[in-house]
Amino acid sequence: MKRAVWANFASNISPPNLSIMQDEGWSVARVRTELLSGLTVALALVPEAVAFAFVAGVHPLVGLYAAFLVGLITAIFGGRPGMISGATGALAVVMVALVAEHGVEYLFATVVLMGILQVLAGVMQWGKFIRLVPHPVMLGFVNGLAIVIFLAQLTQFRDPASGGADWLAGGQLVLMLGLVALTMLIIWGMPKLTNVIPAPLAGIGIVAILVIALGLDVPRVGDMASIEGGLPSFHIPMVPLSFETFQIILPYAVILAAIGLIESLLTLNLVGEITGKRGGASQECIAQGAANVVTGFFGGMGGCAMIGQSMINVKSGGRTRIAGIFAALCLLLFIVAASPLIEQIPLAALVGVMFMVVIGTFAWNSLKIMTKVPLMDAFVIVLVTVVTVATDLAIAVVVGVIVSALAYSWNNARRIHALTRESATDKGAKVYEIQGPLFFGSTDGFVELFDVAQDPDSVIVDFKYSRVVDQSALQAIETVAGKYEEAGKTLTLRHLSRDCHELLTRAGHLMIDSDDDPDYEIAADYSVRTGILGGH
Repeated sequence: MKRAVWANFASNISPPNLSIMQDEGWSVARVRTELLSGLTVALALVPEAVAFAFVAGVHPLVGLYAAFLVGLITAIFGGRPGMISGATGALAVVMVALVAEHGVEYLFATVVLMGILQVLAGVMQWGKFIRLVPHPVMLGFVNGLAIVIFLAQLTQFRDPASGGADWLAGGQLVLMLGLVALTMLIIWGMPKLTNVIPAPLAGIGIVAILVIALGLDVPRVGDMASIEGGLPSFHIPMVPLSFETFQIILPYAVILAAIGLIESLLTLNLVGEITGKRGGASQECIAQGAANVVTGFFGGMGGCAMIGQSMINVKSGGRTRIAGIFAALCLLLFIVAASPLIEQIPLAALVGVMFMVVIGTFAWNSLKIMTKVPLMDAFVIVLVTVVTVATDLAIAVVVGVIVSALAYSWNNARRIHALTRESATDKGAKVYEIQGPLFFGSTDGFVELFDVAQDPDSVIVDFKYSRVVDQSALQAIETVAGKYEEAGKTLTLRHLSRDCHELLTRAGHLMIDSDDDPDYEIAADYSVRTGILGGH
């Protein structure tokens, strides 16, 4: 199966490229596309930020300020132009317990610490470890995410008159579904007519005009909460500067930092696969961290990359930093000056946009390949999808990586075997040609390969087609050496690769230079006597 582009990207920190039109060229058409795409994203951000603020148990403006600040800073300095960041549900569900028990000021302090941890992760270049996420895990992640986005939209079908306690019914439900379907139809059909206006923006605009002009009674953005407010102001979290406070916020900060980075780096990979760009993992970690530090000091709930909004941006044509910057500025404009107008937008239009995001995000090809890929890969895809829906994205990715790693280790453990023959150079010596890696999972199988009692006095173990990987492998060699020593026989190691030789040397088993084989880059021979490897 063809490997995705997202698996390869740079591990070094590079300074942010502030050429917001990099690789795209300056043109009126490009700028217009970027601005309209940013406006579309901003409109979709409003109900999301308000909803996630409600989930976290804070005022809607706390979510909106986070969407503005995190979105603006990461758009300018982030590792991938085209990505959109803001307040997310994955973080909100963790924050709710902290806010309920200690209050919103502790949340602001936690967001600051969370940002510091993310900056440290970027400086240490830990973002490169996202490349360890296998492709089946990625497929399960995007499938689970699509389902999560879909389920999140269902709350918009609740009756605002009942405070969200009851579902819409009768004519209201039919009207809501009709407007959602109309929005999706416009988004599907608009590219066939023109690309001057991004299809999602056209869908929102046409449906909003229709609802306002006809005075249709459907839920609107203003029914969720008022988004009117002022500029975010600097605010030092009002918490005691004590070790007790640190003990309270540290566990939450660690969890939030991990979830935020995992979701952001996976989004970076997805956007990179669509746009054909690579690299920027460490830069994205630093940008996310700096954004959260600033947000914590300006009364925001923190955030990370938003895959749904990033997909809206990319599918609308956003490829540069302009779209993300403009989206953040539009969001601030909505809060400060345009809230009466934005609050009139029907939720059905925004739900229709997100439903199209769901359709575009779900990896439909994964359903076709389920019967063609190895059974374990298919299991991982389903497992990660289920865990993503049942818990959260970070846990799902960690579970998927662990299961994939265990499956890989098991498969490699079963590969260890040996071909035996009589040595052509050492008369009477038996050669064991080891096939497969020697590591913790294959050590038992390695030890069982040898027939100490029946072997001749001289035995050669050839590692030309194997690798000594870890300390468990060294111990396995020691165990075999001990058995031959007890039997009064000599064991010789050959064709150890350079990295294997260095591993043995660092472990204190090997005390000889090994620059004598330019063809294989090996140490020529190593005899094992009384459990110690020495040079011939």
